[in-house]
Formats: sequence, C-alpha cells, structure tokens
Amino acid sequence: MRRPSWVPEDMDLDKPNAARVYDYYLGGSHNFEVDREMARKAMSMWPELPQIMRSNRAFLRRAVTFLAERGVTRFLDIGSGIPTFGAVHETARVIRPEAEVVYVDRDPVAVAHSRLLMQDDPRSAVVQADLRDVEDLMARPEVIEMLSAGEPVAVLLVAVAHFVSDDEDPWKLVGAIRDALPSGSALVLSHASLEARPDQAEDHQKLYRMTPTPLTMRTREQVTAMFAGFELVEPGVVHLPQWRPDQPDTVGEHPERIAGVAGVGFRP
Repeated sequence: MRRPSWVPEDMDLDKPNAARVYDYYLGGSHNFEVDREMARKAMSMWPELPQIMRSNRAFLRRAVTFLAERGVTRFLDIGSGIPTFGAVHETARVIRPEAEVVYVDRDPVAVAHSRLLMQDDPRSAVVQADLRDVEDLMARPEVIEMLSAGEPVAVLLVAVAHFVSDDEDPWKLVGAIRDALPSGSALVLSHASLEARPDQAEDHQKLYRMTPTPLTMRTREQVTAMFAGFELVEPGVVHLPQWRPDQPDTVGEHPERIAGVAGVGFRP
C-alpha cells in the first residue's frame, strides 16, 4: 500500500485509528480501508453514528461562532483530530480574522496532517500532547504563549474527554486546565452520552476497546460536573442538537438519539 505524505513513516496502517474513523464519518478522505471497516461494524450496531459525528462537528462550529461573536480570539483545541471542512480556524476567522488557534492531539496521524495544513498559517500552531498528561500539555511553549497575554481563551474539549478513563480522572484534568485560564475564558465540551441509547452503549464501548483509544460513555450529571468552576450558558448541558441550534425546527423529535451531550461555560 502506498503511504500518503500525511502519514508518518512509523505509523501502522493495518490497525484502525480513531481520528481516521472520525474523518470517515464526516465524509473526509484521510482514512483507510481498515478504518472504514471499523466504522461499518460500528454502524451495523448503531446506524446513527455518522449523524452523531456530524452533529458533534456542527456543535463545534456553533460554539466557536458563539464565542467569536463575543470577542474571543484565542482557541485551544485539545483532541482536535484531523482538520476537515469547518475547522476551528476557518470558523472563527469568518467573524474574527485575527483569531489564533493551537491544535493539540496525541495521535501522530492527526498531528502530521494538521502540521501539513497549518504550515503556512502564522496564527495557528500544532502540538502533539496528551490531555491525560495535563502538566506537560499546559507547559508547551505554544500553550504558554497563548495564555500569557491574559486574554480570554476558549478551550475546546469536543468529543475527547470520553477517551479518558475514570481512573485517569477527567474531572481533575479539566480542573487543572481551568485553573490556568484567564478570567473570561471559556470551556466548550461535548461527550458521548450513556443515557441516550443504553441498549447499545456497551457494544459500542467494546468496539472501541479494539483500538488504542477506548471509549467511556458517561451520564449527563457526570459531564456537567466537568464544568465545575465555570458558569454554564443557556441552555446548559443538553443533547448535541439542542445546544443553540441555528434553526430550532432542525432539532427533531428525538434529540436523545444523537447520543452525545454538550455545553459551554465561562470562567468568572
């Protein structure tokens, strides 16, 4: 198999990769047959998965737009994955052309492709770091520079905290990030929901245990607890389609079938 230029030389292309599977769900081209096979297996158990992933990306765009409209120009996207159409820098700069973005991911495939896309963008940086090693992440020069101006920073944890196990304590990790943020900063967070489809949740979690990024689905109460120290904006932590939809009539009768919850909060 010919190795694309955006894939590191030491990357094993015979194993599915969560970032590439996500790219496939979004309709992207940065994935391989092994990733598509995993996605098809997941969709055979949970046909709504592509819709869930696209709803998650739509939430990201709405949240970034919401914050940019309120003057935020600095965005720290942790667990950014492989940038596709509607990435953070593209969305924010529609409103704030001066917006700066630091993309962070632990996946070398996501990082390699991000660096290729961002190499000519002086207001974007790409960092390979792991949310689970939050001290190392927050000590990276690119992150320190973003925080050093004392201006509000929007931290994006979109579909990433569910890849942190209970033993690794995502609540503590988010708290460490919160404590480093200037006043007026924001947290944007979405998370796989345990309550929406309990009949399918365990099978889906088993599937992700086959990858280097196992999935832990959580209740809305557990996700809301990650916003400790932030003031949630309306409508609070809700199902993905319910968070400030562009058109209310697009939410549908069963938003809980989009098995994720999301919210945005500001640090006082």
